[in-house]
Amino acid sequence: MKKNIKTLYLNHKEIINYLIVGVLTTLLSLAVYYFCVSTFLNPRNAFQLQAANVISWVISVLFAYITNRKYVFESKNSHILKEASAFFLARVSTLLMDMGIMFLCVTLMGMNDKIAKIISQIVVIISNYVFSKLFVFKKK
Repeated sequence: MKKNIKTLYLNHKEIINYLIVGVLTTLLSLAVYYFCVSTFLNPRNAFQLQAANVISWVISVLFAYITNRKYVFESKNSHILKEASAFFLARVSTLLMDMGIMFLCVTLMGMNDKIAKIISQIVVIISNYVFSKLFVFKKK
């Protein structure tokens, strides 16, 4: 049984590690977002809603870059600044997706902001993996 689990892990290491890091990144993002809207920002105010979103994004992207580089894609790229810039640029595109989903769901449709944030995070996680795999940590 242990051998089967180990073999399964080794055969799918990148995607399993990405899911683990993705869950941790999402939990961090949600925790920061919920902290912001429960302490000093009002999610019913469109500007403050987006401010909470951006704050949670910045913190989670910093965490995501470090963990994706080290544990998921095991990057050995010596051009860290170039790689980090590509990572952050890819994440900006998913931030815009996140902001659009939150605006549509909360501001226009009146959905609960916490439920909308979870829906948004599912879309963002999938998009982030695709962008990271294709554009940031591509194997040469």
